[in-house]
Formats: sequence, structure tokens, C-alpha cells
Amino acid sequence: MNQPTQPTSLFFPGDDHAVLMLHGLSSSPLELRFLARYLNAEGFTACAPLLPGYSAGSKETAMETWIDAAVREYDALAERFTHVSICGLSIGSALALALAHRRPQAQSLVLLSLTLSYDGWAIPWYRFLLNWAYYTPMRKRWRYREAAPFGLRNEALRAKIARAMQRSDFSEVGPSTISLPALHEASRLASEVRILVRDIKTDCLIVHAIDDETSSPRNAQFVASHIGAAFLRTIWLDDSYHMITSDNEREIVARETALFLRESQAVRSGDDGRQPVVSKALARRLRQLAALGKERA
Repeated sequence: MNQPTQPTSLFFPGDDHAVLMLHGLSSSPLELRFLARYLNAEGFTACAPLLPGYSAGSKETAMETWIDAAVREYDALAERFTHVSICGLSIGSALALALAHRRPQAQSLVLLSLTLSYDGWAIPWYRFLLNWAYYTPMRKRWRYREAAPFGLRNEALRAKIARAMQRSDFSEVGPSTISLPALHEASRLASEVRILVRDIKTDCLIVHAIDDETSSPRNAQFVASHIGAAFLRTIWLDDSYHMITSDNEREIVARETALFLRESQAVRSGDDGRQPVVSKALARRLRQLAALGKERA
């Protein structure tokens, strides 16, 4: 798997609808490369920048500087393109929500593997201690190290990523390690977004894996039930883990994102799109859980 030794921004010029794409915490635009190329092939301008203090290769800074950097990227696109939408992955979705609050004129908002809390099934039991550890000498020494399954249900890709992470600090599914200060600032960002979400009216697509090992479906459900968007769509995946832009259903993610972005342009301001789309995957999983509950009763 060939990849650069330093993270780089992505920019694919297309039509007058630009999509600002925000990668995950301490990572790089590589996470969004497949989606960016797909959107560009569909005619969109795709831009996945590096953000100082947030992206891999830069010294960690306060989450307020992340938002400011995202605002600058948005404003630069808004000067050139008629429509600008915002897409975020993982903690990048929390950052996308904060940006949409600062720039309510955004065309639409796409939240992928939305993360407001690290509460998935693979998160270590000691995760709740990290905010406390931030105020100890561990702050400068401890780093969270990514481990299998690396956000991937696809076993072949998982093996490639494991090798890539031995060679580099980042890969197409994220960084090999994340510092304690970065995790602390991400927690602060999530707390702020939980308060702001009711005031966000931007058209919104949420795509989340039912078996996300990093952020449970509760993250997506919280935003879906509290966001003020009039045009809202929620899609659940059943053959992926956290890194849905690289995993088994990446084509579905890309196709649904492109479709939603085009539909958002066409939706009239008075249309009521708040009824979420419930997938067959979610319905099947709910039936399985209900059956399991009856067996245990």
C-alpha cells in the first residue's frame, strides 16, 4: 500500500458545488480519498484540507483553533463556488457540526461515523479515565495506540492497514497513535456540539455503521433526534465498522452522499424531509436483538 510519508491536502476541481471534507482526529485526508474521487467523478468539487493543530503532522492545539481553521477553509471555498457543503468523518463530523453552526448558509451537512463519544464495543475500559489523566504528568507521555480491527470489517484491508501502521504515523484509515491532549480537545469539542446541535438547520445526512466499534449508534441517534434540520436522512450500514469510507460499504457511502448533496440543492425550503430513512439492515438487526431478548427472558 503506497502512501506519502507526510500528510497532504486533496483538491479535485469540479462544478459550482464544492464539498469541504474534514477527516478524523490527528489523521489525514487519505481517509476521504475514495469518497473525494467519487464525488468529483459525479461532478462535485472535492476539497479535503489539512487543518493546523488538528491534522497529523502538526502540534496539537485547542479545539477552538480547529473550528477557526475549518471556517477559513469554508470561506475560501464560498468565495469561489455557488454552493458549499460540509462533510465530516468521525471526530471530523463533530467539527463539521461546529462549522455548520458558524456558517449556517452551508448547502448541506454529511456526518459519517459521527463521534461525540468514544463508546463503541472495542474502546478500552479505561477510556473514562483519560479526561482525568489529562491533568496529570501522563498528559505529555501517554498516547492511545490504534489496534485491530482498525475500524475495518474487511479482513484483507485490515491486514494491509496493520502493516502500513508499522511503517508510518498515519494510514488511509487514520493515525497509528493519538495524543492525550488531542483526545481531551476532541472531548471538549463534542461537549460543545451537543449544546449547539438544536440550532443547526442545515440539510443533514447521517451515515453510521450498526456495529461501529469506536462510536456506537447512540452518537448518530442523538444528533438525528436533536438537530434542527428540515431535510434529514439517516442511513444505517450492517457490513462495516467505523471507517465506512474505506470498508466494505464505501461505495454505498459515496453513492448516498452524492445523491443527498444533489437532492439538497433541489429541496424547496418548505419541504418536510424530517422522516429518516430506516434501512433494511437496521430493521433486520432490531429483529435479531428482539429475538435475543425473548430468549434471555
